[in-house]
Amino acid sequence: MRIGVPTEVKADEYRVALTPAGARELVDRGHEVLVQAPTHEVGGVVHYCVANMPGAVPVTSTYALTNATMPYVIAFADRGRAALTDDPGFLAGLNVCSGRVTHDGVADALGIDAVRPREAIAA
Repeated sequence: MRIGVPTEVKADEYRVALTPAGARELVDRGHEVLVQAPTHEVGGVVHYCVANMPGAVPVTSTYALTNATMPYVIAFADRGRAALTDDPGFLAGLNVCSGRVTHDGVADALGIDAVRPREAIAA
């Protein structure tokens, strides 16, 4: 059976009317679960609101996560902090370094000032 799940009807709410555990139970019983609007945009960022994918396909998601992160792990192991400064994408993903918060969003959430990533790396 195909089961449709509506999105929240309140303004600025992006939840769906089914928990990840509920979705998993339905899938385990052979049903197909469709979410009315699984993506939304807030602050220019697209968010994906569906059941916990790693919980639904743990082995596949583990391989996907490992394949996506392993090049960074190897680069950091081989070159240390230089790996961060050599790769703008790696540097952009830095949140904390030398005890300093380097990501504006994290700093805002904590109510503290962020430092520039290169400044923290040099410390």
